[in-house]
Amino acid sequence: MNRILVVGGAGYIGSHMVKRLVQAGYEPLVLDNLCTGFADAVPEAQLVVGSMADRALLDFLFSSDRIAAVMHFAANSRVGESMDDPFKYYRNNVAATQVLLDAMLAHDVCNLVFSSTAAVYGDPAAALISETHPLVPINPYGRSKWMVEQMLTAYRSAYGLRSVALRYFNAAGADPDGLLGERHDPETHLIPLVLQAAMRRREAVTVYGSDYPTRDGTCIRDYVHVADLCDAHLKALEALLTGAPGGAYNLGNGDGFSVGEVIRTVERVLARQVPVIPGQRRPGDPPQLVADATLARSELGWRPRYPDLETIVRHASVWEEQRTITSEPTYADSTWLPRTVAM
Repeated sequence: MNRILVVGGAGYIGSHMVKRLVQAGYEPLVLDNLCTGFADAVPEAQLVVGSMADRALLDFLFSSDRIAAVMHFAANSRVGESMDDPFKYYRNNVAATQVLLDAMLAHDVCNLVFSSTAAVYGDPAAALISETHPLVPINPYGRSKWMVEQMLTAYRSAYGLRSVALRYFNAAGADPDGLLGERHDPETHLIPLVLQAAMRRREAVTVYGSDYPTRDGTCIRDYVHVADLCDAHLKALEALLTGAPGGAYNLGNGDGFSVGEVIRTVERVLARQVPVIPGQRRPGDPPQLVADATLARSELGWRPRYPDLETIVRHASVWEEQRTITSEPTYADSTWLPRTVAM
C-alpha cells in the first residue's frame, strides 16, 4: 500500500514533495484548496480541489483509497499576517488540522508527516538551536504550529497516531530540474526577492537592518534547499511506515548566511548588481537563526545534498529566469537605486 495523501501538495514545498514521492515509487493523492497553490505544479498526481476542514470530503477520500500515510503542508505561513489576523491562523492551521487528524483516526490511518517551523522556538537563546531549545513562539503563526505539535503528542499517546514534525528553518531554492520553484503572491522570501531585483522584476530589495551584531551587520539565517527538505520528509515517511514512533526534528544546514551574503551570492551567480534600499530593523527579527540538525541526521539518516548557498541560489535563479511574468514591471538600469548599505 503506497498511496500517500499530500495535503497542500500544490504549494511550494508540497509540489516538490509530490515529485519526490513519484520518483520514489509512491502514488501521491493531492488535496489542495489552491488559495496559494497551483494546479499545474502537480501534473504527475491526482489533484482534489478542496479543504482539509471539509470532513465529508476527507471521509470520501479515505474511504475511496487505501491511504498509508498523510503528509501535511497546508497552512498559512506569513508571520506579519498572523499578527494582523490571528483568527485566520488558528482556524486554518489548528482547527482544520484537528478535522484532518480526527478523520485519519476514523479511517485507521495512523501515519502523519507534519510541516512545522523553527518559529516554534521564538527568540533564540543559543547560537545553534536544537530540539531541546525552549518552545516559546512569539507570533500566532509559530503558536499555531506549536499547538498542532502538542496535539500530535497527545494523539500519539492517546490514540496511537504516529507522527513526525519537521521544523524547517528557511526553505529555499528550486527543483534542480527547473520544473518547480517559488511563486508566492506576494513574495516574502529573501532569495526570490533578491533574484527578482537583480532581474529587474522589482525595483529593489529592502535590507531590514545593517547594524546587527553579525559579521556584516545583517541578519543571519539557515537556508535549506527544498529538495533536501523533501528528502527529509521521505525518510520520515519511511521511518513511520516501518514502525518508528515519530518525534520532532530540525531541518537546516547548520550554517548561517547573512542577508548581505545572499545578495553578494546572487550578484556573483547572475553577474548583475542588486539594487538595495536600506531599512530599519523589524520588530522580532533576531540577529541569527541557525539549526542544529544533528537529531535528523542521526535518527532519520538525513544528509543535505545541496548545503551551499551558491547551489541554492543557482537553482532558484534558473526557475526565476524561465518564468513568464507579464504582470510585473521591468525596471531599466536608469531606475536602479545605488547601493547605500555596506555589506
